[in-house]
Amino acid sequence: MKPIILAATLAAFLSAGAVCARVDAGYLAPGAFDLLAVLPPAPRPDDPRGIADRAIFRATRALVGTPRWAMATNDVKLAPADMMRDFSCAAGIALTPQIAPRTTALITRASRDTARETGIAKTFYKRPRPFLIDRGEICQPAAEVADSYDYPSGHTTAGWTWATLLAELAPDRATAILARGRAFGESRVVCGVHNASAVEGGRLSASATLTAAHTTPAFQADLAAARTEMDALRRDPATPRPAPALCSGEAALVAQRIE
Repeated sequence: MKPIILAATLAAFLSAGAVCARVDAGYLAPGAFDLLAVLPPAPRPDDPRGIADRAIFRATRALVGTPRWAMATNDVKLAPADMMRDFSCAAGIALTPQIAPRTTALITRASRDTARETGIAKTFYKRPRPFLIDRGEICQPAAEVADSYDYPSGHTTAGWTWATLLAELAPDRATAILARGRAFGESRVVCGVHNASAVEGGRLSASATLTAAHTTPAFQADLAAARTEMDALRRDPATPRPAPALCSGEAALVAQRIE
């Protein structure tokens, strides 16, 4: 290959790599935030939190086959389209990535930060999932989760990231949005794949990491764009609304406390 062509090819490759790196990046540089300094240690099997976790796992197996179990099974899915559907009743509009691309972009990018920090903590603590300690049915195939750890919960981190940012974009709907986010995390307890303390840890992981992400100019710019988009969608009478019957049924399940 001629030197000029080789140089051009290499430059194009490096440029494409840079674009991919930007696409895959969150708002925080790796190491800019240390979740392990904030998150409480994972419970030990014989301490009060560990004992309570095992009792909660056993008690919540009674929810197998109930409508709350069905909600937990639904909440396994984490694609943006699934998350927007799950938060549509709480937000008051039928959200999709197609009608809210800036909102999708904001939360997807922030989720990379919160997921990274939770992943670091999972690997550090290496706490086994509850169904590997006590027998009990779970709401998704064990093969999907058995090779990863319990504390903190990644699904809860994702759900609380979505809930926190949507509540910031629609503050008058914050109560309903955050309640759905709390229930999204509790679905992991109902599902039997996370302990209750791991869900608490996932919420803290998301909240703490998002606090750090808020300080970056890129986050602030994307937040402003998403707020403009959401304000316009919510004012527009043509924006689809979720079915009232669906939302009332969901609200009843969200109100069901998992202890």
